[in-house]
Amino acid sequence: MFKIAHRKALKPTVIQIEVEAPLVAKKAQPGQFIILRVDEEGERIPLTIAGSNLEEGTVKVIFHVAGATTEKLKHVPEGGYIADFVGPLGNPTEMEGIKKVCIVGGGVGCAIAMPIATAFHERGADVTTIIGFRNRDLVILEEEFTAASDRLIMMSDDGSYGREGNVTVPLKEMLEAGETFDMIITFGPLIMMKFVTLTAKEFDAPCTVSMCPIMIDGTGMCGCCRLTLNRDGEETTAFACVDGPDFNGYEVDFDTSILRSRTYAEYERHVYEETCNLFKAADEAEASGTAANA
Repeated sequence: MFKIAHRKALKPTVIQIEVEAPLVAKKAQPGQFIILRVDEEGERIPLTIAGSNLEEGTVKVIFHVAGATTEKLKHVPEGGYIADFVGPLGNPTEMEGIKKVCIVGGGVGCAIAMPIATAFHERGADVTTIIGFRNRDLVILEEEFTAASDRLIMMSDDGSYGREGNVTVPLKEMLEAGETFDMIITFGPLIMMKFVTLTAKEFDAPCTVSMCPIMIDGTGMCGCCRLTLNRDGEETTAFACVDGPDFNGYEVDFDTSILRSRTYAEYERHVYEETCNLFKAADEAEASGTAANA
C-alpha cells in the first residue's frame, strides 16, 4: 500500500497528490510516468511524474478527473492509501545538447510539461513556454511555469486569460519572425499536438510529441498504446509506453491514434457515470444518517 502524503485541488477537477514511494522518487526523471491502482480490483492507469522529493521520498502526480478510476482516486483523502504505485516507467525526455527549447502544453497536459520546463531551466537552457486552456477557470501551474520559463505565453480559447486563441498562434508568429529552437516539445490532447507538429513542419523546426494520452497498461503488453510511425517512407509500429513516450512528431500517424483513442469512449463514459452515482449515493446516505443522529 502507498500513502498519499499530500493532496491539493488545483481546480475542482484537477488534483495534485504526492505519494510516499521512496524507491520511485530516487530513480524518477523528467518525462517518465508511473502506473497506479486505487484498489486491488481497480484498473491500471498511467500518470506522468510531475516532480519528486528525495528528502520526503514522495512522488508528485497531477490528474484530471475524467473517468471511473480518477473519480475513485479523487475520493482518497490525504493520509489515505492506494494499492499500487509502480515506476518510473518510460524513457526520460532527451535534453542533451538542447540550449533553446519551446515547450507547448495544453490543458492538463501542462502537468506533464511543467517538470520538463523546470528540468531544462535548471540545466541552463533558454526556455520559452506556451500553455493554453479553454478558459481562465482551468488555468493551472502558472507560478511554476513562470519560475521555470525565460518567456511564458498564456493562451485561452475564449480570451478570458492571456491571449485569445490556441497555442499554435504564438508558435507560428515566432517561427515566421525567424526564431529558431533546438527543440519544440508538446504535451496535451492528440489533436493539439497534431497541429503543433504541422505548424513546426511548415518551418522545418524539430518537434517532439509526448504520446502519454494513448497509454493504458504501461508495459507494452496490452497493445492499446500501439503507435503507427512513418519513417523514411516506411510504416512501422511502436508502443508509446516502452518506446516512448516521446517521439518525433513528423513520424506519428496522428489520425490513426486519434481514431484508436476513441474506441472505448462510450464504455468509459458509462463506467464513469456509474462510479459517480455510487459516490453520490454514498454521500447522500452519509448526510441522511448525520441528519437523523442530530
